[in-house]
Amino acid sequence: MTTAGSVVPNETTVAASVRANALADRLEQGARALAAFAAGLTDAQWQARIPHDGRKVGVVVHHVASMYPLEMQLSQLLAAGKPITGVTWDVVHGINAEHASANDAVTKEAAIALLRQNSAAAAAAIRALTDAELERAATVSLNDDAPLTCQFFLEDHPVRHSYHHLAVIRRALAATE
Repeated sequence: MTTAGSVVPNETTVAASVRANALADRLEQGARALAAFAAGLTDAQWQARIPHDGRKVGVVVHHVASMYPLEMQLSQLLAAGKPITGVTWDVVHGINAEHASANDAVTKEAAIALLRQNSAAAAAAIRALTDAELERAATVSLNDDAPLTCQFFLEDHPVRHSYHHLAVIRRALAATE
């Protein structure tokens, strides 16, 4: 029995929340793993530069945190069926270089706090998506204008981001021991 104005979940809304929740959970797990690892770093490890990248470990942790809003903005375009245009690897490298320069002295506390804040906001935005939005596809300039679904973009960018950089950081620090 329902009351006036109440929503009865149907198969579509339940399925959407399950898929979206699973994606959000994976994003949160990755962000928590990165935050926990970062919290245990020494000052020397925080300041260490990552080979072939050049950025400091701490800058990369802050980078992951600061990219969540942009990655979610782009995901929202796909969720609406709109293409992602003008985003190329050259643009990404420019954004990363500018970020590294502006945040060279970021503290561990500030980076971890931003990581927690922005990953929570990203997870909430993902949980708000429906199955239909997750399945919408449009071209993505970053991927040679391939038509990608919102779900794929989420998995390949905000969900994967912390896992990717955590692995890179671990390899870099292991090589210096």
